[in-house]
Amino acid sequence: MRIPSAHGTHRTHRTRRALLAVFALAAAVDLTSLATGFAPGHAVAKPLLMPLLAAYSVASAAPRLLVAALLCGWGGDVLLLSDADPAFLAGMASFAAGHVCYLALFQAYGGPRARVGLLAPAYATALVVTVVALWPDLPAGLRVPVAGYSVLLTTMACASAVRFGALTGLGGALFLLSDTLIATGVADWPQLPRLEFWIMLTYIAAQFLLAGGALRALEARPGPLATYGEMRSTTP
Repeated sequence: MRIPSAHGTHRTHRTRRALLAVFALAAAVDLTSLATGFAPGHAVAKPLLMPLLAAYSVASAAPRLLVAALLCGWGGDVLLLSDADPAFLAGMASFAAGHVCYLALFQAYGGPRARVGLLAPAYATALVVTVVALWPDLPAGLRVPVAGYSVLLTTMACASAVRFGALTGLGGALFLLSDTLIATGVADWPQLPRLEFWIMLTYIAAQFLLAGGALRALEARPGPLATYGEMRSTTP
């Protein structure tokens, strides 16, 4: 096993800091554009967010499943730039694939960190209440897809806390909140001013916390950390 040199480690840290800084800049541009109604800024900045976060994860020796989840989010982000129904369904499918990647990540690398008996009923109740409330106001062709997606999203949000801890769990909860805001818009409910700003604020925070919390949990795994870099070449 080759031990990384101090110079190589320092270079990796600099790369990670640079990628995180560019991600933060893209997020600031996107949110500022949404807050001020500058549509071109949002159209340019939004597609950059998840690739930058995925690159940061790669530089942090993340498992492929985490990188795949973020890139699925990127696919959803790009597709949801369109208002067309087929693009919405395709974007929802891309996000659903990302949730499957997150669930596989939590199962492969996580361990019990919270009591599922406490969290699962709370998330299940939130799921049922939300779907029942939204159902009559959703377009008929979107009711079943939205309900199915909601089950998967809620499962991911619950598992993020149960398997990876509070930081990742907060990311999962914010993802649930962000997508619920989208669903209320689809159902044509009364909305907050600048709804898309709040959707993106909670979404960006969600993905950042999911990725950051997962990386922190992986670094804290029992066993010598030096083997983790080896493991990522032979594991998902």
